[in-house]
Amino acid sequence: MQVPYELLIGLRYTSAGRRSGRRNGFISFISALSVAGIALGVAALIVVLSVMNGFQKEVRDRMLSVVSHLEILAGRAPLHDWQAVLKLAGEHPRVVAGAPFVSGQAMLARDSSVRGVLVRGIDPAFESGVSDFARKPYAGRFEDLRAGEFGVAIGKELAAQLLLGVGDSLTLIAPHASATPAGVLPRMRSLKIVAVFDSGHFEYDTSLLLMHLEDAGRLFRVQGVSGVRLKTNDMMSAPQTAREIARVLPGDWLVRDWSSENRNWFAAVQIEKRMMFIILTLIIAVAAFNLVSMLVMTVTDKQADIAILRTLGATPGAIQRIFMIQGAAVGLLGTFVGLALGTLAALNVGALIAWIERAFALQVLPKGVYFIDHLPSDLRVPDVVTIGLTSCVLALASTVYPSWRASRVRPAEALRHE
Repeated sequence: MQVPYELLIGLRYTSAGRRSGRRNGFISFISALSVAGIALGVAALIVVLSVMNGFQKEVRDRMLSVVSHLEILAGRAPLHDWQAVLKLAGEHPRVVAGAPFVSGQAMLARDSSVRGVLVRGIDPAFESGVSDFARKPYAGRFEDLRAGEFGVAIGKELAAQLLLGVGDSLTLIAPHASATPAGVLPRMRSLKIVAVFDSGHFEYDTSLLLMHLEDAGRLFRVQGVSGVRLKTNDMMSAPQTAREIARVLPGDWLVRDWSSENRNWFAAVQIEKRMMFIILTLIIAVAAFNLVSMLVMTVTDKQADIAILRTLGATPGAIQRIFMIQGAAVGLLGTFVGLALGTLAALNVGALIAWIERAFALQVLPKGVYFIDHLPSDLRVPDVVTIGLTSCVLALASTVYPSWRASRVRPAEALRHE
């Protein structure tokens, strides 16, 4: 099969800068800068998007170890017949477990420290089915949360901050006041720590307190439960599952999924990901400007060759294709190098950050500021394909004007000065 001469000449011009000669050497230097710029932009874009995907996935998974996939709420009134609701919701094929809960906010007092906490009343017999961290507590046992004893389980970070452990006591101040002969006083209850959990989510490990369902009901004066938590076998289909369960439940109950409960956070992450894609794509666009400069210099240097090709019968379209092939070859080389480097870095970003932290004695992600204390990465094929296609399109678009200039060269004027 005969190879088109435009392809042969275009590829020959791509490697012509390796030959001796000051001008060709400078053109080769500009070409190398274009390849490096495109490769750097592509690699940076892959790494950044992979880290953002990993951050979103890591936080989502850790959040769902505490937050349920679905919640069935009765509104302001408590839910009394929760067993019937749980049985009816459990008939859905995607629901694998359920548990009742009582929720409320209170103040936690320990010596001179006072802070707000989210109190969740649970039934230890059901909770392990919907909460991953309830299966393996950090210390103690969730089975020791018995009704009437007012035992509690707190997060590992909260225990470390207050210097607490299993067997220690603390005071909980409920928002409901009690009328006494001395006046209206806040309701206070002394609690004993029976377990310490590690959810892997810093926010919940510092602000969540668990106690038995009946104890929480007495503390917040709830006759019944606040709702029922459900776990599904496919968390990504939770919104659809919520709509299907809401249609079969009697009464005016609210079925809420995890995505609606944290809608603002996930929406913010998606907006940040789009903006980072646009911003980092500008790096590739800047490299494309170098590609334009290189092609313009090549066209100026090769005017005599263009004139000779035109006198031999080459059409303006053929001349344009020659320089488009040259620019596309440089752009494709930079894209493939960037894809390889970006993929390699994205797959090993955890090891790279760990090495940087050890070498420079710093912490990239302080867990007191962020939800997690390490840099995750989730490399996705659609992102890599999109980045590669975007780079190729920008590189190809940058060849249009220089190649068009080359096709407009007049042979007589080009050979007049040779």
